[in-house]
Parts: sequence; C-alpha cells; structure tokens
Amino acid sequence: MTRKRLIIAASVLAVPVLAVAWWLVSPLFIDDEVDEAFPMSANAMIPDDMTAEAVEAEMEEAAVAPDTEVLDDMPDDSAPVALAGGEFTGADDFHQGSGSATIYGLEDGSHVVRFEDFVVTNGPDLHVFLVPPDGTMDDYIDLGSLKGNVGNQNYEIPTDLDVSTIDRVIIYCVPFSVLFASASLG
Repeated sequence: MTRKRLIIAASVLAVPVLAVAWWLVSPLFIDDEVDEAFPMSANAMIPDDMTAEAVEAEMEEAAVAPDTEVLDDMPDDSAPVALAGGEFTGADDFHQGSGSATIYGLEDGSHVVRFEDFVVTNGPDLHVFLVPPDGTMDDYIDLGSLKGNVGNQNYEIPTDLDVSTIDRVIIYCVPFSVLFASASLG
C-alpha cells in the first residue's frame, strides 16, 4: 500500500513540475513571429464618431483601392519623423538579439518605437523597457510584453514621457531579472 501511495504522490507532483518546466523551456525552441505594419492611421485625424481601429480599417481598405490621378501635390509634412534609432545586440553568448529599434514622432505629438528585422532569443515573459541615460533598472519605462521574438512590431510610448530622455531600448525577462538584448539609441 505504501508503494501505491508513493506512486500517486509522485504523479500528483509531476504534473505541476512538468507544467513549469514546459513554461521555462518551450520558448527556447518555439518562435513567436509578428509582422506589424507601421500604423497607417498614426497621423490621421480621428473623427469624434470613429475609433482608431475603424480609421485604421478604412485606411487599409483605401490602400488596396485602385490608384487615381491627383493633379495637386499633397504636402508631405505629416510623415512620421525618426527621432532616434539603434541596433539590437545580445546580452551574452546565450541571450542574442538583432534588428533595429527606432523612435518615431508622429504628427499628433505621440511617439512609437518600432522594431524592424527584429530577432531575439525567446524566453518567458519578455518585456520592452525604455531606459534613460545612466539609468538603472529602477528608472525604466515598461512598454509591456514583447509581442513576438521575431518580426516587425510597434510599441506606443506614453504621451507624458519626454523621448529625448530615452537612451536605450531593452528586452528583459521579468520573472528571472535577465537582460536578453539592448539597443543604444543615437
């Protein structure tokens, strides 16, 4: 009877141990790919009776519409402006990263950081942090969970943040306090 209880106890303990092991190890061999386009509605004036999502959908529909000839030149003062950018590098031999991070200023005064050709070693609960010059991990701004460890992606920067105070973009594993990759901005 004791052997049977030992087998049952081992089986009950094995389930949560295997679940935690899967959570820790699976990101190492499973890529999460993202391919976001630069927001088409980033500089659009959003009417009071529409949401940003509705404007984005309408602009995507217009993008595939047939071309028509326009006689007057349109001003190009609403284009996003690249304010700072840099290349990702890995933190060590195991935690690797590549691609670019660029902060864009938009016509409405908001800002986004865009990752292009981005690849980083996958891990559990990775976040995108912005760090000021000479900042410590106590001074970071958390933009949220990494959308994917591979591909182009956009992250909105809080409107109350002075983007000139951002020195680096880092990819950070929150549960284990491990730096995976960083991009120094210039």
